Amino acid sequence: MARHLQHELGYCTTGVDCSPSAVALAAARDTRPGHAPVWQCMDITTDDLSALPEPAYAVITCRLVYRWIDDKPAFLDRVRRLLAPGGTLWVVTEVAGRRTTTDPAILRLGITPAEAETLTAGWSIARTTDLDVLRCYALRP
Repeated sequence: MARHLQHELGYCTTGVDCSPSAVALAAARDTRPGHAPVWQCMDITTDDLSALPEPAYAVITCRLVYRWIDDKPAFLDRVRRLLAPGGTLWVVTEVAGRRTTTDPAILRLGITPAEAETLTAGWSIARTTDLDVLRCYALRP
């Protein structure tokens, strides 16, 4: 996602993951000439946000991660502090109950209605788009 935003859409991006191997893999795959995204290993839910290269971001993406964040309200507060004025949080997550399976391990991949309510509460604008088992949220303070 960071590469696409950087190279295709012209954003200056910072790719963040808590896994050192994921960050190393992303950096190794960024072979296009020109300015590359900044890749940073950190836990966005607990690490010091001042370690990020920028104080604020126009767009923050959270792709297939929101479901796994333990303290969702605290995470959302941290993201709000990182958004530049007029910025957008873009969340892509699976929605519970959309898969046609009885496997409980697969069924728990989606967020519940209560988790969706937590996600959208407190934003001045909350728009959604459904993509099969996924839902995209565009959220603005």
